Amino acid sequence: MNSPEGRPLARRLRELREGGAWPGKHITQAELAAALGISVPSVSSWESLRQKAKPPLKQLEAYATFFATERSVAETPYRVLGYGQLTGEERAQREKLLRELTELREDAPVAKPAALGDPYAQSPWRFTPNQDITIVGSELPERLKGKMPLADPDDPDFVDVYKYADLDALVELHGHVRAANPASDVHLRTPAELATDDYTSHLILLGGVDWNFVTQDLLERAELPVRQLTRPEDNDLSCFEIGTGAELKRFLPKVRKTGGRLLLLEDVALFYRAPNPFNAKRTVTICNGTFGRGTYGVVRALTDARFRDRNAEYLRTRFTGLDEFALISRIQVVNGLVVTPDWTLPLTKAHEWPVSST
Repeated sequence: MNSPEGRPLARRLRELREGGAWPGKHITQAELAAALGISVPSVSSWESLRQKAKPPLKQLEAYATFFATERSVAETPYRVLGYGQLTGEERAQREKLLRELTELREDAPVAKPAALGDPYAQSPWRFTPNQDITIVGSELPERLKGKMPLADPDDPDFVDVYKYADLDALVELHGHVRAANPASDVHLRTPAELATDDYTSHLILLGGVDWNFVTQDLLERAELPVRQLTRPEDNDLSCFEIGTGAELKRFLPKVRKTGGRLLLLEDVALFYRAPNPFNAKRTVTICNGTFGRGTYGVVRALTDARFRDRNAEYLRTRFTGLDEFALISRIQVVNGLVVTPDWTLPLTKAHEWPVSST
């Protein structure tokens, strides 16, 4: 499409440069190119209503950062400030502008002003409205439920949710998914409680192969090159592994023995997204660590307000155009507390699939 209507991103980029960001402040293509560290022809092609060139996502991030604050042009030569130099208000403006430009780049309709403030608009946990979502939490084995107070159905103070393992991850994720999908029904199930219709909804599986047989089943159906080994005993170490023979790689948690107990220092956890093998128009997502701390950490990667947007953007950029992908994340545990992983930092990622071609 060569009409102005067919190039909304080009029109918006030109508008920002010619005073749309700051009324009366006109910036030349050469000045903007120098600030962004790119060529003038690149700026020109991205603003052209005749060409179909689109800026890479990384350049849209630079645009959003530049036009988020007038401090970018407070002195010459103009510059792009570091993310850490932005104020809270400037960061909010950057995220708002980045969402707008990203939607325009994908030829999506521009969101209405109210929608630009939607904190879940770009979340991987946002699904099409009115589609059922089922969160399948691992169930504690009877030998462990027997040790817990209020887990006996005959107790007047019986608490039904005590049957679930990974309760912190379950509570965190359930609230977030409900908030992100107000028009959809969100169900909680143990693997044994699943009905036929649940299997064909959006499936979210919490917990690994030890206590969630649905996780085990779907990993086998997916033929994912990443495998999780079972733990013979609760205190044994599990791991994820890829490859075979001489190419075998294992990703284990880091522990320290203290007074006869295992102290977890770092867990490893899997985030996997793919089409649902029982319904191609729905998805399956797996969040599981070798321990419960890992499951909680990988859930927090996309629910923690400080990290969820950048981690979601990392997934969109890294796995562009892919319906199926997996990431093994390192989850740090400090003084017994789980630290949310920042997937933009290389050390937080132990393995990604498909493997990057770059």
